[in-house]
Order: sequence, then structure tokens, then C-alpha cells
Amino acid sequence: MFVLHGNVRDLVPLYRQEATEFVPLEQFLSTALFGQRDLILHYDRGGLSFASPASQADFQRALEGYDSFHNTNYARGLPRNPDAVLNVLDNYLRLRIADHKKIALILDFAETIAPAGDVSSMSAEDRNSLVILKRWARNPAFLSADLTICLIAENQIELNQGIVQNPGVSSIEIPLPGDAERRQFICAQLKGHELPEGSEVTADTLGKLGAGLKRVQLFSLIAHAVQNHQPLTLKFLSQRKKELIESESGGLLEFVQSRFDLSYVAGNDQAKRKLQDAAAAVRTGNTDVLPMGYVICGPVGTGKTFITTCFAGEVGIPAVTLKNFRSMWQGVTEGNLERVLTLLKAMSPIAVIVDEADAQLGDRSSSGDSGVGNRVFAQIAQFMGNTELRGKVIWFLLTCRPDLLPVDLKRQGRAEEHIALFYPETAEERLALLRAMQKKIGMAPFPEEMEKFFSQSSASLSGADIEAVLIRSELRSRLLKKTVVDTEDLKATLDDFIPPYYPTEIDLQNLVAVLECTSKSLLPQKYRGLERSDLIRRVNELLVSSRQ
Repeated sequence: MFVLHGNVRDLVPLYRQEATEFVPLEQFLSTALFGQRDLILHYDRGGLSFASPASQADFQRALEGYDSFHNTNYARGLPRNPDAVLNVLDNYLRLRIADHKKIALILDFAETIAPAGDVSSMSAEDRNSLVILKRWARNPAFLSADLTICLIAENQIELNQGIVQNPGVSSIEIPLPGDAERRQFICAQLKGHELPEGSEVTADTLGKLGAGLKRVQLFSLIAHAVQNHQPLTLKFLSQRKKELIESESGGLLEFVQSRFDLSYVAGNDQAKRKLQDAAAAVRTGNTDVLPMGYVICGPVGTGKTFITTCFAGEVGIPAVTLKNFRSMWQGVTEGNLERVLTLLKAMSPIAVIVDEADAQLGDRSSSGDSGVGNRVFAQIAQFMGNTELRGKVIWFLLTCRPDLLPVDLKRQGRAEEHIALFYPETAEERLALLRAMQKKIGMAPFPEEMEKFFSQSSASLSGADIEAVLIRSELRSRLLKKTVVDTEDLKATLDDFIPPYYPTEIDLQNLVAVLECTSKSLLPQKYRGLERSDLIRRVNELLVSSRQ
């Protein structure tokens, strides 16, 4: 008995002497793998089918004998409930094994026949199906016969773990096609069907840019271009890939299409330089020297999300944000995460941005959720620690409270580099941040006297505060029907603007960022000489104060 999971709804290469065909997995199993078997049966909740009329006729004769012995009427139509069908198949398999027949049984959508869940909460029908499958997996007569049973499920986690973990069952993951496999498929599709004139991609570039796509999705892209005589441009390909991947992930991944690079980042120069070095390493193919991931920390409003999206724009690799994959239904959360991690591996190199990571990823001490939190945490930690993915899947864990992030995720070998961001401290840093924000929102630069006025009047503002001030001053200018923001608009806005004031929380977020930072060069001068014991004592005091 085998469990086939992963990319089971894709096309599979079927090699023949004259040519290579690409067929659905079920057809591949019937013709290539089990083509020499005497009997090949396919079953899902939609019904039972056969590879040949002879197999169907043989089953029908056996069913008539079953009816006469058990006083049933199954020859006219099999029952709808899977456990009854499996009971009939159990009887049929035993008969044909006694006749020394070679048999293959394919159970598709197996997660609907033996779904994941605690046995005590399963319906009687599902329990009966589970018992029959477990019995088949250890039946000595079945094990010694030429009988193969294949259970097909897209997500292994959605199949009952009593089957998956059974010693008589072997799991086989079918991966998404790799670079060479995509190229092979694309070349086969383009044989005799050239892409329309004006297309900006070749078979090689389409294979490379199609990372993470299934063969059926690539087929759809090519067919759309050829049949509609529409050139396959890089812009169209990028947009369609985004739609396909987000759809494939069930909306759990969202592509980040950044129009910014690290030149838009002002302040935090050492952090910016560190990310520029990493981007240069990716572009030159030196991925083996990159960290597995980054923790980007610092108080609210320091631009953690912005600097990360700028990195994605700088390096030129796809970037995705991990959205909420948790569900109230048992087994769905783990299935969602399994699908997401499979896609990430196939789309490498890729940057994965997890905002509010301390809340999003959970920890191993989660309780009250039937162990879902622990299993999710274990899945993520295992994936993040896979050193084969170094430089291929780069994690960015964003949080203003890195002390709440589990040590297992931020240790060396996972999110190794911890980059701390801080508010601008000097007039030069505030001026640089002002210019960067104007560039970001498309505002014309201020004259020198306005810049000087702003630097003197914005001592306590964060990057997010500066952006808010600029947008408010732009609004005031337009309401007064002015062409540009002038000193009067800026002064009025600064006089009116009150930045949010959370002194305890901001102090706490600053100090935990200092403690978390793994590079002394990233710290402002005032923090470099402080004793860690003093920092820890102050953090503990602030934690007590924040709880009161």
C-alpha cells in the first residue's frame, strides 16, 4: 500500500518509443506502471471504474456471485458509502488473489475516504473505511500477493494518520517540476507551435521564470498565447504567475511586487549595507554564504516592512508574504502549511516575509488547540532549518517584540542574522529620511530652508510619523489649491501633528531590539557600551510596568 501525495493533480511524463506524452497521474499509473497487471481498478467517492472492459466484466460476474451469497443487489448498482464499496472490494480482491491474478487498486481523493481526525469523532462510515484500509495494509495474503494499492491525496496531512504512519504503508511525495523538467515540458509543447511574434520569452526563460508552476499551468499559459495569437510578454507572465501561485496556495501566499530598492532606504545605514551585500551575493550566485534568514526588529514605525520589500526589489527574486494559514477546522491548518511550504521550495530562490512573526508563527508551548500549534511550529522549524535551502528560501521574520519570538526559530541555522532598526537620532538622519520619504510618495524635494526647518522641528518623529506629516501637508496644499507644499503648509502640519505616545512600549521595543541584535555595528552609539546585564534588568522593569 502506497500513499501518493503532493503534486498529484499535474501531468506526468509518459515515455514511449515514438515520443513523450504528458498524461494525468492516474493514466500514468494505469498504462505505464501497472499496464501489465491482469486487473486495474479505480475508485473514488464518485464511483468505481476499470482500465478495460474485460476487468469490468470480471468484476460484474464476481458481484453477481456476491449478491447471491449475501442476498444483496449490488450488481445493479454499487452503494454510495465508501465503507460498503471497500467491503465489496475486499471480497473481490481475496477471490482474485486466490486465482493468482496480478491486481492494482487506485483509490483517488483518499482523504475523503479516510479523513484525518480523531477516531472518536469520526462517523461510523469513516471508521469502517479506516479499519478496512488498515486491515489491507497488514493482511499476510495481500502482502504476499502481486497486489498494489495506491491512495492518492493532495495533502498527506488531510489523510488519516493511522494510515500514513502504518508500518505496512509507504508514502511517496510527488514534487512540483524542477527547472529541467519544466524546460522539457515547454519544449514538447512548443514543438510545431511557436510562440506568437513579439513574445519576450524563450523556452529556457519561460522554464526559469515558471518556477513554482505545475505543468498544467504552463500548458494553460502557452495555449492561451498560441491560440489567441497573443505575445507572451514578461509583464503578462509575471502577472499570470502571481495569480496562479496565489490561487494554488489558496490565498495563503501573497506576491510582493516592489517598485522600490534599497536606494529608497534612509537611515539605518549599516543595516542597509548588510542587506545590499546579501543582495549582491544572491545576484552573483554565492548563495552558500547567505544566512538562512533574518529577524528584522525594532520599535514600531522604523520601516521594517519597507526595508524588507526594498530588499526584494534590489535582489530581483520573487518575494511573498505568508498570510494567515490557520483554520478553525481540524487538519486544515497543517494541510494549508504543507501546501505553502511545498510551493516555497519549488519557487526558490524566493524571499518569505512574515510580518508580526511572534504572533503568526506561534511556539511549541501552544496549548488548548489539540496540539495543532505544536505541529505547525514543528513543520515551520523543520523547514527553516533545512540547510539545503540556504540562499534559496530566505526568511524575513518581522517583529517589534523579538523577545516573544521562539528561540528555536531565531537561533543560528534558522533566522541567523538579527537586524535592529531604530528611530533617526541626528539632523542628518532625519534629513535623509525626509528625502527618502519624498521619493517614496512622489513628492517634490523641499528647498533648503524648508529642509532645515523640518530637521529642527522633527526631533521625536519616526519614519512612519514623517511620512504621515508629508501626506497631511500635501493634503493641506491641495485643499488650498497650491501647486507645491510650502513652508506655511509644513509648519501648520507640524504644529498640528501629535505623534502617538507609548513611552513604556517604545522603550521596551528599543531595548529588546538592542539585546536581539547580532551585530554591534548596527547599534546606535549610545547603546554600544551598555552592559547586557543592565539592559536585561531595565527590560524586566519595563515588562513589569507594562503589565500593571
